[in-house]
Amino acid sequence: MAQRFRLRIHCFSVILCLLSFGDVVAQVQKGRATYYSKRATGSRTSSGIRVHHDSLTCAHRKWPFGTMLRVKNPVNGKEVIVKVIDRGPFVKGRIIDLSWRAAKELGILSQGVAMVEVTPIASIEIPKKNDSAIEIPELELETNDILNGTTPIWQEKSDTLHNTSHQ
Repeated sequence: MAQRFRLRIHCFSVILCLLSFGDVVAQVQKGRATYYSKRATGSRTSSGIRVHHDSLTCAHRKWPFGTMLRVKNPVNGKEVIVKVIDRGPFVKGRIIDLSWRAAKELGILSQGVAMVEVTPIASIEIPKKNDSAIEIPELELETNDILNGTTPIWQEKSDTLHNTSHQ
């Protein structure tokens, strides 16, 4: 009896390992994408964020809010990185709803519906300029004796205005 129980636990753990390995392999999702129209700008998403047509955002059924996804159009090779802010699409055969700008950058505006490849991004490295090549100049903060004790005209006028207003 105990041996059967151990065998069942072993089989269960093997099945769990295979299922988790399947998730790793199935990170690239292929399917159809649509996009929000410009008229959707301002409407609230299920995450509470408002949609804007110029933002690089999307709706996905399974990925958590805030997940960054790389969406690639296999026809022309263009890619865009979008952030999940909504749930959907709830139409069979579609895997992602893109913002208008993301669809524009992928070149799918004229098609309406297009095949895409969706891959999650673990981390994004933002390129930055190498700061070591920048030389900071030294500034000389001394006063000049060019005026030789004379007061500039703008200062004289402000002094006279100040003195007349207090009399």
